Amino acid sequence: MSRRRKIPIRPGLSPGTLAVDGKHTKGPVRITVIDYDATHFSEKQVSSVEECYPFRDTGTVTWINIDGLENTEVIEKLGNHYSIHPLILEDILNTDQRPKFEDLDNYIYVNLKMIRLVGEKKEILVEHVSLIIGPNFLLTFQEDTGGDVFDPVRERIRKEGRIRKFGPDYLGYALIDDIVDHYFLVIEHVEEAVEDLEEELVRNATPALLQKITALKKKMITLRKSVWPLREVISGLERSDSPLVKDSTRIYLRDVYDHVIQVMDTLETIREMVSGMIDIYLSSLSFRMNEIMKVLTLIATIFIPLTFVAGVYGMNFQYMPELTWEYGYYTVWGVMILIVAIMLLYFRKRQWI
Repeated sequence: MSRRRKIPIRPGLSPGTLAVDGKHTKGPVRITVIDYDATHFSEKQVSSVEECYPFRDTGTVTWINIDGLENTEVIEKLGNHYSIHPLILEDILNTDQRPKFEDLDNYIYVNLKMIRLVGEKKEILVEHVSLIIGPNFLLTFQEDTGGDVFDPVRERIRKEGRIRKFGPDYLGYALIDDIVDHYFLVIEHVEEAVEDLEEELVRNATPALLQKITALKKKMITLRKSVWPLREVISGLERSDSPLVKDSTRIYLRDVYDHVIQVMDTLETIREMVSGMIDIYLSSLSFRMNEIMKVLTLIATIFIPLTFVAGVYGMNFQYMPELTWEYGYYTVWGVMILIVAIMLLYFRKRQWI
């Protein structure tokens, strides 16, 4: 799993302090503004946060997207202009924050984890995303600047789809729905990896496979932590009494809730499969050990009577008639071979070999 970049917040700072590692930073950031209504659309990338200010009190829907959380100055200025509480801004910076929903009357705050596959190896990337839904605007804050899963939503806005007939609450739903839809792609990828690993495990259990199982188990823990709280978030958003969420949007949120439940059920199934794979690995090791012990036991059992015969005729007493017999040596060999043959036949009859 690809590690996501964490934004460290130093303990001991006063609540609402916007600081990365205890300091105000001016890291790389990309600000994109999409403004639209049923008949109008504009999209541009701005160079300064001040260019976003005029969109606060327009009659259109404005989506302001911030890529990158390391520029605390941009986040603080935007938050102050849109009257966002400092504690909410602090939660935006806290990338370890579990998914949650808060209704603050003038706006709604939602944060969740955007999970996607990146690169040729399809590594899983978990990214912290925050949404602030206002009366005529939607602010989104993304942890990284390396892209997102929102391109389908942008295309729908550009093509004058039905999304332009609704408000920012519907836009927020569309973004959340897009994130949840990508959960299915990630889960499908993980499920294929689990099935392949299970087949390989049945054929040959090796320590290298145990390492793969352990890594897969860690992935499942991360995915579960990212997805499990989302049920409460969607449920709270759907049942909220806020006028910012219209009844027409609540129907769609109910559909997203059903998708989240489906994702959770699938994750639990995969998690049980991964846990079962560890049992399979231990059973395979035990089986192999039993097979080795069985072979060694059979060999020892066969050599016990042979050792007895060799011990008897190795005593070298003077008056042992077989010692002076012309065919004694060959007879002893014949008896020993006969004993081995009888024992092998007996073992095969009992299906021990």
